[in-house]
Amino acid sequence: MFNREHTDIKDKELIFRDLLSTGRSTMLALGKESDPICEFALSTAAGLEKTPRLLESRFLYDARGSEIYENICAQPEYYLTRTEASMLDRFAAQISRITGSVTLLELGSGNSAKMDSLFREFLEQSSRIRYLPVDVSSSALRQAGKDIRRKFPDVHVIGIHSTYEKMFPLLSCFSPSLILFLGSTIGNLDEQETIRFFSRMTRQMEDGDFFLLGIDLVKDPALLEAAYNDAAGVTREFTRNLFVRMNRELGSGIDLETVEHEAKYNPDLRRIEIAARFDRGQQIRISPLGRTFSVRSGEKIRTEISRKFVLDEMPPFLSAFGLELREVFTDEKKWFGLLLLQKTRPSTLKPIYDA
Repeated sequence: MFNREHTDIKDKELIFRDLLSTGRSTMLALGKESDPICEFALSTAAGLEKTPRLLESRFLYDARGSEIYENICAQPEYYLTRTEASMLDRFAAQISRITGSVTLLELGSGNSAKMDSLFREFLEQSSRIRYLPVDVSSSALRQAGKDIRRKFPDVHVIGIHSTYEKMFPLLSCFSPSLILFLGSTIGNLDEQETIRFFSRMTRQMEDGDFFLLGIDLVKDPALLEAAYNDAAGVTREFTRNLFVRMNRELGSGIDLETVEHEAKYNPDLRRIEIAARFDRGQQIRISPLGRTFSVRSGEKIRTEISRKFVLDEMPPFLSAFGLELREVFTDEKKWFGLLLLQKTRPSTLKPIYDA
């Protein structure tokens, strides 16, 4: 049975330790249940007040957005998912030999489809393993839990409906662990957000815990741009769906025919920048807050970034957070990288980076 429960932060460690001991699969929402419409409205208004304007990418993943994203991953131009999946198939046995028996904890898990090869290899070591997927989409977690229990009945699943930050204080509960951050999702964070992410996460990890990071590597800009401008227009639909959601949940009144998807590579910042461009001026209402924002014709609102990385630069950067490299895996074309790291010591960064 894959149920949903809510837990207050003060009780979370006791509840998790109880679930880990009983082996009962479930889904938990961390913290007090907030008003999702109010949270969406406040975030949207804050983003529209900025210059340049932007929207938080996590709100792309409502039920429909998660469905569209899975379709993006199947597009021929979107090499990231199939390249990383083939690498996990190829290197799962080696990863499991290095880490030994651990709890598997995946950040931004989505449908958890890439975990199958890891489940098989870790089940070779142990008759039963624990897997904790963490995602902001409750529908994706619910479906993933059902699928995993059907294919791998010896995998104990505890789905966590939460942001990464709310999950970090719990990491010590699951040690020894292998934390997975796949799909180059780290690329959705800018430089300062990346520093905060690793600082906060490694502070809560126990010495000896492992971290598996998937990163998309710098390559021909034409290949990069094609991946985010697929011929079938699925990524365009993904971007537009955010504004469909705003109309439905915030009463924004946006003419969707004026919204165009735009994804371009910025070589100076080594990142794809995804935005909605408005072909005509719009008045965007945030009805729950009683606010309206004017958008000019031709104005862009950023919805997402996807940074690209140079493989040799990552180990020294991550070492500053106490993460030591254990192994590097790449595909034949060197388009994508998997870094297996282990927490060995405290961060050497100054406290200012931990803010």
